[in-house]
Amino acid sequence: MRLVGEETFAAYGFTGAPGTDAFWAGAGTPAALPDGDGWTTLFLRRAGEAASIVFESWSPPVPLRRWGVTDCWYAEVRMPARLRVTYQFLEGGTVYADPLNPLGAGGERSLFATPDAPPQPHWPALGAEDVLPLPRTRLRWTSERLGGRRTVRVHEVGGGGPVVLLLDGDDWLYLHPAVTAFESAVECGEMPPVTLVFLPAKDRQAEFGCRPALWEAVLDELLPLVAESAVHAEPDRLVVAGQSLGGLSALYAALEFPDLVSRVACQSPSVWWTPDAAHRPDPLGGPVGGTVAGRLRGGPDLSGLRVAFDVGEHETRMLPHCALVESLTAQAGATVSVHRSASDHDRAGWRHALLRDVGWALSDGGA
Repeated sequence: MRLVGEETFAAYGFTGAPGTDAFWAGAGTPAALPDGDGWTTLFLRRAGEAASIVFESWSPPVPLRRWGVTDCWYAEVRMPARLRVTYQFLEGGTVYADPLNPLGAGGERSLFATPDAPPQPHWPALGAEDVLPLPRTRLRWTSERLGGRRTVRVHEVGGGGPVVLLLDGDDWLYLHPAVTAFESAVECGEMPPVTLVFLPAKDRQAEFGCRPALWEAVLDELLPLVAESAVHAEPDRLVVAGQSLGGLSALYAALEFPDLVSRVACQSPSVWWTPDAAHRPDPLGGPVGGTVAGRLRGGPDLSGLRVAFDVGEHETRMLPHCALVESLTAQAGATVSVHRSASDHDRAGWRHALLRDVGWALSDGGA
C-alpha cells in the first residue's frame, strides 16, 4: 500500500476533493489501475472510525488510512493478475460488507475481481441486501450416525435428475446463489437437469476428515430420505461437489465408497490433510498429498471414477499437494479434469468451476 494524493484519486476517475459530495458521487466498486504484471486497487470507505479490509484468504488484513479530517478512508492494495476475492470491512469487532460496492455475497461480504479475471457466467450480480432464493423442499434429517438434526434443502433444476450433493450446502444457499446459477446453466444446455441436495455441515473438522461416518450416513440415511420425498432424483448418477475440506471428503468417498461416489467435482481440496495435521504448527507442512496421496499409492482401481480438480492459481502452498494427488488419481485409472482458477482459497473463485465441473462429471466426453 502506498500513500496517495488527490492527483492519484483522479487517476482512478474521481473528481472533487476527497470527502466532498462530488467525490462520493463517483464512489462504488473498488477501482483498479494496471501496475506492471498486476493491478493496484483503490478501496474506499465513508465513515468516522478506523477500520481494516479483511480478505477471505488472499492477504492479511489491510488497514485503511484517513484523508485528513474527512470521512474518507482509503487503501491502495497491490493485486496480482487474475484475482477474484471476497472481502469485508472490520471495525472494532464487527465485520460488514462494503456499502459502496454493489456486488455482495450474503449480508456481510463483498466481491471484487481484477479487470483481467475471467467472467463467471450464470452467477447473478447480487448485493449484500439481496435475499437469495431458497428451495421449497426441506428434509428434516435426524442422523443416528452423525448425531443431531439438520435441515437439508433440495431443489429440482429443469425437472430434476442426477443428484448433485453440495457439501457446505448453506454457503451455496445463503452466500452464493447456486439455485439461480444451476438453473441458468441447465437452461443454456451446459448440463442436464439435476437435483441439488444442499448438505449443511455441523462440524466440518469432524465430518470432512478422512473418516467413514459422513458417507455411511449419506448412504444409509440421507439418500433414502431423498428417495422417499416427492422430488425427482436419480441417486445412481450421484455427483459430489466439495471445496476445501469438503473437496477432501469427496475424494475420500470416491476412494472408500466407490459404489456410491463415482463422480466428483472438487475445488481446492485440502489434500494436505493427515490425522495429526491440526496439531502441527504448520498444517500444510506435512507430507505432500497427505493421507489421500498415501491411499492412492496403494494402487486402487479408479477406472470407474470421473473427478474434476480445480485449485486457485494463487494458492501457492496448496498447489504441490493438489498436483501430486491429481497425477496419482490419473495414474490409478480415473478420468481426470484439471483446471486452475483466478483466485486464492476463496469461494468466490470456485463458483464457475462448480458449474463447469458438475457438467463435465455428468458428461460422457473425455477430459
